[in-house]
Amino acid sequence: MALSRFYIPCHALVKLAPQTRTAVTSVVLERLEQKKKEALLGGGQHRIDAQHKKGKLTARERIEVLLDEGSFVEWDQLVEHDCIDWGMDKTHFAGDGVVTGTGTVNGRQVFLFSQDFTVFGGSLSAAYASKICKIMDHAEMVGAPLLGLNDSGGARIQEGVASLGGYGDIFLRNVLLSGVVPQISLIMGPCAGGAVYSPAITDFTFMVKGTSHMFITGPDVVKQVTNETVTQEELGGSAAHCSTSGCAAGACENDVHLLLQTRRLLDFLPSNNQEKSPVRPCSDPAEREIPALDNIVPNSPISPYDIKHIVEFLVDEGDFFEIMPDYAKNIVVGFARMNGETVGIVGNQPLVAAGCLDINASVKGARFVRFCDSFNIPLIILEDVPGFLPGTQQEHGGIIKHGAKLLYALAEATVPKLTVITRKAYGGAYVVMNSKHIRADVNYAWPSSEIAVMGSKVTWIIPGAVAIICRGDPDLAKREEEYIDTFANPFPTAKKGFVDDVIMPRDTRKRLCADLKWLRNKSQKNPWKKHGNIPL
Repeated sequence: MALSRFYIPCHALVKLAPQTRTAVTSVVLERLEQKKKEALLGGGQHRIDAQHKKGKLTARERIEVLLDEGSFVEWDQLVEHDCIDWGMDKTHFAGDGVVTGTGTVNGRQVFLFSQDFTVFGGSLSAAYASKICKIMDHAEMVGAPLLGLNDSGGARIQEGVASLGGYGDIFLRNVLLSGVVPQISLIMGPCAGGAVYSPAITDFTFMVKGTSHMFITGPDVVKQVTNETVTQEELGGSAAHCSTSGCAAGACENDVHLLLQTRRLLDFLPSNNQEKSPVRPCSDPAEREIPALDNIVPNSPISPYDIKHIVEFLVDEGDFFEIMPDYAKNIVVGFARMNGETVGIVGNQPLVAAGCLDINASVKGARFVRFCDSFNIPLIILEDVPGFLPGTQQEHGGIIKHGAKLLYALAEATVPKLTVITRKAYGGAYVVMNSKHIRADVNYAWPSSEIAVMGSKVTWIIPGAVAIICRGDPDLAKREEEYIDTFANPFPTAKKGFVDDVIMPRDTRKRLCADLKWLRNKSQKNPWKKHGNIPL
């Protein structure tokens, strides 16, 4: 029998003569070294070259960029599939198409898998799935973020239902880890069929422009079933998912840019739901006044301005990591720091649809709020909302149900919640955007704020209150002035205690930083339940 297939128990090696033990050990070490060399090459140099020609890094190169230098510890490098059908018994690669292990990002532990397209097109087998499940289990056990680098053609057809079962095992763990540790999916190549449901469950999914695609069924199947002719990019490229479907949180120019942005995102997040986010040294004074904010809101109630400018003025050193910047642009969400501590920002965007809430904005905001609440990240709401977007398209699309998601998420959240009303706060949207009535901790209004059931005048998007309550009055202009004096200012709301103070905009950062400090030890619990029934 060939020595390469000859097994000698450890206790038997002890009885061998020294020279025999040395010979056996030498053969094993040579074989181990050869196996590891093969594993590092994946599907071979020619396939690596093909990957590079597409502008893509290999699975291992991606890990090198993502993790701190020298921190990666690989697991299951020598795992191989055990499929014998359709000629698979003749083709084996060490690692079987996915690189798994653990390492650090900015000194903090993470677990990750990186799919290797050079091996069987990155297709998933039962052995491949078990490697991923192992690192998912350990991420839960030690409370560390899970990162998935996706570049796969889908299930390995030759393994039949075994590969589908492998996906199911991964999906179950995605669900069980949800809200326990941050899960981030990086789509760095194809992600098709059942494979897309793992990224869909994770907290954030990012793509690479031009080289990554996600879809349930590819262009060929679409053509056969619906007779539509569509390219991969049109069907499931980054533009489609970042701006139209909302399935992706953002896209980067290339692999390196995406990996570096992922490192930046992780720096804002805690490792698990039992911890708070890391505090970073801050050279930006918490007491900093911002005179520019005193004039940032236009005098005209219908003139737009960019809420992101307010965000950048308020947060530490203007550093804002926006989530889903190209989707539902009428609401802005993302991470920043106040006095060195991570906060989640949610702001209505007057530049788009006057800042109205619609279906997409409500869903985008709700999911972000629930992530922040899951991971102990305080929320700052910047409110300038004239209401919910009217129209049959919104009503028939379910704005009642979808708008309620944002209401549900903010009412349910127990993290510190602070609101600043910069201008409009009208109708039900006033209540939804973290009002005192749904347990906001601190609510401020700027002098420019207007808090009422609706505005006094007709705008391009919302009817005027005076035209409704004074229908037929010959002096509507006078009635509008009376309405403004009565409702369209912050004082009636402050009088009722629905805002805690009317503040000068320049003092906003100072006040928010001070409030976040005393709210650090906030303790608030919801009634016991298995889970709520959010309107899906």
